Amino acid sequence: MKYEIKAITTADVKELQKVSRETFKTTFDPYTAPDDMKRFLEEDYQTEKLIREIENPNSRFYFLMVKGKIAGYLKINVGDAQTEQLRDNALEVERIYLRTNFQHRGLGNVLFDFAEKTAREEGKDYMWLGVYEKNIPAQYFYKRHGFEKVSQHTFQVGSDPQTDWLLVKKLSPDLKLKCNTKC
Repeated sequence: MKYEIKAITTADVKELQKVSRETFKTTFDPYTAPDDMKRFLEEDYQTEKLIREIENPNSRFYFLMVKGKIAGYLKINVGDAQTEQLRDNALEVERIYLRTNFQHRGLGNVLFDFAEKTAREEGKDYMWLGVYEKNIPAQYFYKRHGFEKVSQHTFQVGSDPQTDWLLVKKLSPDLKLKCNTKC
């Protein structure tokens, strides 16, 4: 399948907002009360907030384009843009989402491989991410890619405190992973 990975700029903010809201809602609607979902989508994907994130030099967004259509997107963070300082010299995969009609085609691997290639090219020792404790398919996906659970944290969706597992993949064979707390 032919695809293109395109860096997102502030000119793309409206499309990013639309895809972000659509993919988050599709993924988490079964686990989230309607009022909490509505509040989260309005607050976390505000235009001004997305512009600030795009303009942050330590955050990068990418669209995955298939036949000229946005199939999904990726957000990676380094340095102080990371949502937590889980490991030194790490790259965080904060968001990796595919639209429903592009799932189960290997495109998640495309975005993931791009993130890992970026981390390796930048000399990072680790990649890490958070995954919702009830999102079993995503947990299997990350396990297949070599991630291990090291901790967990609360991810607030509206008034609902949800638990995300924090997963780490070491990129250098000389490094050791250890569990932080509550593994």
